[in-house]
Amino acid sequence: MKNKINQRLIEIAILAIVLTTICMTFVYYGIYQNQVRKDLKMMGTTLSSTRSFYQELQTNPDSLKLGIDNLRITWIDTDGTVLYDNDIDIGDMENHSDRPEVQQALTQGEGETVRNSHTMNQKNFYYALLQQDGTVLRVAIGARSIWNVFLSSFPMIITVLFIVVILCILLAHFLTRQLLQPIQDVVEHLDDHTRAPVYKELVPLVDTIRSQHENILMAAKVRQDFTANVSHELKTPLTAISGYAEIIENHMADAEQTEHFAREIRNNAGRLLVLINDIIRLSELDTAEGGIAAEDVDLDKIARACLKDLQIQADERNIAVRYNGTVCKVLANPTMMRELIQNLCENAIRYNNPGGHLDVAVLEENEHGVLIVKDDGIGIPRDQQDRIFERFYRVDKSRSKRTGGTGLGLAIVKHIVELHDASLTLESEPGRGTMIRVTF
Repeated sequence: MKNKINQRLIEIAILAIVLTTICMTFVYYGIYQNQVRKDLKMMGTTLSSTRSFYQELQTNPDSLKLGIDNLRITWIDTDGTVLYDNDIDIGDMENHSDRPEVQQALTQGEGETVRNSHTMNQKNFYYALLQQDGTVLRVAIGARSIWNVFLSSFPMIITVLFIVVILCILLAHFLTRQLLQPIQDVVEHLDDHTRAPVYKELVPLVDTIRSQHENILMAAKVRQDFTANVSHELKTPLTAISGYAEIIENHMADAEQTEHFAREIRNNAGRLLVLINDIIRLSELDTAEGGIAAEDVDLDKIARACLKDLQIQADERNIAVRYNGTVCKVLANPTMMRELIQNLCENAIRYNNPGGHLDVAVLEENEHGVLIVKDDGIGIPRDQQDRIFERFYRVDKSRSKRTGGTGLGLAIVKHIVELHDASLTLESEPGRGTMIRVTF
């Protein structure tokens, strides 16, 4: 990044110098041409008004000595014949009646023009002035062309360019270091929120990066905790299965104990199967964040089917199931909706008290589908309510293991709610039960 900034600054400096040189050359050359015209006009007017010069020009032109370098003086008769020229033998000169400056002087009193001399690589400036006797006095001077001026100044331009490039390299190095130092400081202390960016334009970017950094760290911690919890959750039933199987294998139990151990092995294997299925389902939901196959589904119909399947489980725990629902269409994935309702209802049954109630309602409020699952079970302490949707988090660990809970049901619920852009609220009080409300 530093190298690119340095390179761009040097390129901009070179471009600025070159463009400035070209523009200034044209500007100053224009000023130079105007000054040459003014000086030439002044010389012509001065010579014309000098009586001694004009008399000498008429009587003895060969004796004229002006002492003005590069100034050419030509005296032209009314018919265009050259009467005098201080630079060229008039015998070799052609008629000048066709010269633009001469024609203009004869008609308007004075005339001027500029002609390029390619052989001399210069421009010739001419000024012609009509005299009282009808003749024309013309003065001319040669000046360098703009290309000649540019070439003559080229060594100086290269020298200046070299000096400026060196200065730009030094300044670019200093400026880029000064520019990037605050950014580097923030990056090195990304976790320190007391370090605010020096540039206010970077505040949204730094806030976003810090938020993403925290999310990445949090996700890494959640993944690490999840791996540790999975290992622990798998280890417990596997240890039990291995122990019971070893006792049976070594014939260390009678027939009644063997039957009991076999039942425990089956129960732990079933627990493992449920746990693995929940883990696989969570993994599937994690990879489904890009989108889900949604369609119009009736929450009422799905809720009735789920409660019908859970009726036996509720009867075993002496839980009365009460349902109040109407037709409620939402845009959702039907399989996920069944998982959502089933997990919430199983949780309400598992953590309820014998003789308790499970109330489920499906309704519409302000054109939004609403699912309410309520129980009068053990409830959740206020300080634990924010954590119950974490993976493997249990309010009552002993009860969860007795009733076959994996600690992943509410984590699955949270994922499904987020995938459907729904909102979830929880109200709970220890000893009085819990109500979970999902609004689509």
